[in-house]
Amino acid sequence: MFCRCFCFFSLCLFLPTQRRYSLGHVSDLHGRDTTSLPGFENLTMGYNKYLRPYFGGEPVQIAMSLDIASISSISESDMDYTATIYLRQRWTDPRLVFHGNKSFTLDARLVELLWVPDTYIVESKRSFLHDVTVGNRLIRLFSNGTILYALRITTTVACNMDLSKYPMDTQTCRLQLESWGYDENDVIFTWLRGNDSVHGIEKLRLSQYTVERYYTLVSKSQQETGSYPRLILQFELRRNVLYFILETYVPSTLLVMLSWVSFWITLDSVPARTCIGVTTVLSMTTLMIGSRSSLSKTNCFIKAIDVYLGICFSFIFGALVEYAVAHYSSSQKCAAKASQEGRASELTKEKDEVNFTNILNSSIASYKRKISFTSIEISSDNVNCSDLTMKTHEKIKCVLRNKMHRIISYFTIQNPSNVDHYSKLLFPLLFMLVNVFYWAYYLYF
Repeated sequence: MFCRCFCFFSLCLFLPTQRRYSLGHVSDLHGRDTTSLPGFENLTMGYNKYLRPYFGGEPVQIAMSLDIASISSISESDMDYTATIYLRQRWTDPRLVFHGNKSFTLDARLVELLWVPDTYIVESKRSFLHDVTVGNRLIRLFSNGTILYALRITTTVACNMDLSKYPMDTQTCRLQLESWGYDENDVIFTWLRGNDSVHGIEKLRLSQYTVERYYTLVSKSQQETGSYPRLILQFELRRNVLYFILETYVPSTLLVMLSWVSFWITLDSVPARTCIGVTTVLSMTTLMIGSRSSLSKTNCFIKAIDVYLGICFSFIFGALVEYAVAHYSSSQKCAAKASQEGRASELTKEKDEVNFTNILNSSIASYKRKISFTSIEISSDNVNCSDLTMKTHEKIKCVLRNKMHRIISYFTIQNPSNVDHYSKLLFPLLFMLVNVFYWAYYLYF
């Protein structure tokens, strides 16, 4: 039954409609015998599609080539890419040799009657063969028994990505072809012309990526059931960073510069400076949330864009804290000044009421108190901490107390207006320095 079906389809395809076919012979409508169709008797005698060519002997050489029609999507969240490819496989089957130098294209449905390799795509999540208007397959038979088998396939393949440098990253993806059941003793996979076996990938225009380079490899897959031949197409994709510069980097940088405007506003303008600080902080928070929403499933990665947004947020928050510190120091200084003025006014009133003797006595008493207080401080700093009668833990507390007083006095702001003056220079210079290190690290390391 197999032989009859195959003979019927093949003969009906290759000869003109004015002719009728018989096994190995051709007759026209007038009944005149012509030369037989050379070699096609091999299709009907002893052919078994369940046995590979050279069964029990040398392995079958299968040469492959690829045309990359499109790469429609590259998903960072799912870590895969979807591609439409034209896969072409060539091998020689001596059972299909016929005389002559012609080649014949068979109906794609006849592939069910031939032996074909069991090639599959490694790490493919889902794939399908196009079937509009018919199954997109090609079978071409050459006189020396070579078979060309072509398929149009759309497949989604896993691609492990390192997003630590996103969006200045370069991803390396693979398309791997491997034999499912036949090991290297049965079939051998080779690229037809090396790197020239792959076409179309250099012409691709992707939305976020540019194909840097690609190359082909021949490898083996060692499994528990044997060693299987594998062909690898490896290509590198470099992300186009210009979109992210305009979308994220420039707005975040401008927000940082906007926060510096508060340094040129006086400390007394509390509503203006507070409004600028709070607005920039909230805007930066919204920008950070928006940048991470597109990669919601990859939040475990600390990406380069997250580092930059974190730096910008720190500078904006630092500008707000700077105003809080400067305003607090200014209010404390004003309170101290008011207290001193109150004391001075009280002393002036007392001077008007008392006589010279009382003034002299109070001055002497005040001077003695100052001397006594100074001696107490000196003794507490130098004598008490080194007093032999003190216990060890008391000495430690005394030394720590003195150190804390010195540190606090060192960081005490004497003139709050200088805080804004130094911030006008310090914040921009520090931000430029951080940017230099950031871009140098992620672009060149």
